[in-house]
Amino acid sequence: MTQDNKARERDRLAALAMEVTARRGVEVTPEILAGESGLSRARIDAIFPESSNLFDAVAERWFAPHIEIMEAVMASDLPANRKLYEFFARRFVHQRAYFRSDPDTFALLCDLGSRRFERVRSYIDLADHYLCELIAQAQDEGYFAKLEIDEALSLINQMVVAYTMPDMLMMLDDRLSEAKLGAIIDTLFAGLSGSDGGARGRSSLHAA
Repeated sequence: MTQDNKARERDRLAALAMEVTARRGVEVTPEILAGESGLSRARIDAIFPESSNLFDAVAERWFAPHIEIMEAVMASDLPANRKLYEFFARRFVHQRAYFRSDPDTFALLCDLGSRRFERVRSYIDLADHYLCELIAQAQDEGYFAKLEIDEALSLINQMVVAYTMPDMLMMLDDRLSEAKLGAIIDTLFAGLSGSDGGARGRSSLHAA
């Protein structure tokens, strides 16, 4: 089998694993996949030598639309504020549609990802890499003054966490909207900086 054929077979089986996960409501093991696909266990093991390889293939399919969205936004010639909104909004809309179409499967897949976070960390790191590029563009346009890129990255991620964390989507759902996200992004560009505006005060907190 050529590498291209093996890659296509891997992707086909990952898609089947996601479909079986939705139907059965459980994580699909190589044993289950062999039975569902009609392939021998030896054939499954040749494509997925370790059980973690099957999880990796499923994770790759899960994140593929997110990567496609991010790369499309990064390639656009939008101004920084609009680009940052699109960067989060398009992925949020995609994720919300998946959740609403099948909440149980969405929750199960998110749980699997949480329990194997180290195996999906690279996708999170990729999103942060792109976000750093967007922050640099915004700073070139005069925004986020007096902030190091890493500082701005941390602040922005905390401010939009409800639109990026699947657990938050499952809890809040219809309380989240593109309009609210747009207001958050507008607020970021209106005032996020490293300047001390006085909110932190000059003394420590104390009990009333």
